[in-house]
Amino acid sequence: MTTTDVPSTGTDYGLLARRITAAGLLDRRPGYYAVRTGLLLALGLAAAAAYLSLGDSWAQLWVAAGVAVLSAQLGLLAHDIAHRQVFRTARASGIAGRIVGNLGIGMGYGWWSEKHTRHHANPNHSELDPDVAPDLLVWSEEQARDARGAARVVGRWQAFLFFPLLTFEGVNLHVASILALRRPTMRHRVLEAALLLAHFVGYVAALLLVLSPGRALAFAAVHHAVLGVYLGCTFAPNHKGMPEPAEEHRRDFLRRQVLTSRNVRGGPILDVALGGLNYQIEHHLFPSMPTANLPKAQPIVRAYCAEIGVPYGETGLIDSYAQALRHMHRVGAPLRAGK
Repeated sequence: MTTTDVPSTGTDYGLLARRITAAGLLDRRPGYYAVRTGLLLALGLAAAAAYLSLGDSWAQLWVAAGVAVLSAQLGLLAHDIAHRQVFRTARASGIAGRIVGNLGIGMGYGWWSEKHTRHHANPNHSELDPDVAPDLLVWSEEQARDARGAARVVGRWQAFLFFPLLTFEGVNLHVASILALRRPTMRHRVLEAALLLAHFVGYVAALLLVLSPGRALAFAAVHHAVLGVYLGCTFAPNHKGMPEPAEEHRRDFLRRQVLTSRNVRGGPILDVALGGLNYQIEHHLFPSMPTANLPKAQPIVRAYCAEIGVPYGETGLIDSYAQALRHMHRVGAPLRAGK
């Protein structure tokens, strides 16, 4: 993943970057990531032990939900790796990212990191940000008026369907990862395909060696449904419902990032649950900043935004979802009106 934090000494961002750098907040945190990775490995071993001890039982559905949380946390770790928060070099980041992403959770690291880089470069831009590209859901009234097929039906009531649809997002990650392998521009396609295949074969084998086919299917359904909802609830509060970057701000890195992002207030538990993405403004300004440093950067960034007169968006977790859902319902109005 290419980084987007490129300080320019003659800009508002350049001055902020110098303050952040002087505070040491862009320095690597190897101890933090060693502990975080160790905890995830320990939780994985605990989940495996619980799975084997329960055997062919419906109680395994609780394990499936726990594995979903673990998978989401591995996805958040892959996110940090892709931003080179963990390793400095592209080679080390690529190796670790593919182990965690492709092999660990069945998510194509190459596909996702390329997509996420485009999101960071142009957040909430309806033509350039893949996260707000029209698909089954629409993110602007213009997209709603142009919607065809299933999007015209779903878009009418998408605010009510959003969370139910998230239950399919875990499967969608697998499908999109596999489809991306067809692109000739995809780097390391053979390696990525081999690791994805190893993940899927290992996953199915682990289920069928312990569970009956019916319980195995139920385990997979719960696992992927909870995973999809967890990931959706992690990413949805950050930009959904925030404005598209104004024309005059599209060449202004600081304003392009701050005005399209929303922070979510919480505490240490929320920081862990959302993988630090509740500090979305700081993350977008400094993508390579280790997650553990984001809370320390927040007061510096917030004070600086007040100093230069840039609105700093921050709200509670529930209100962040409410804002996103209100926006989704509002932009679906043309479809409900039959336009």
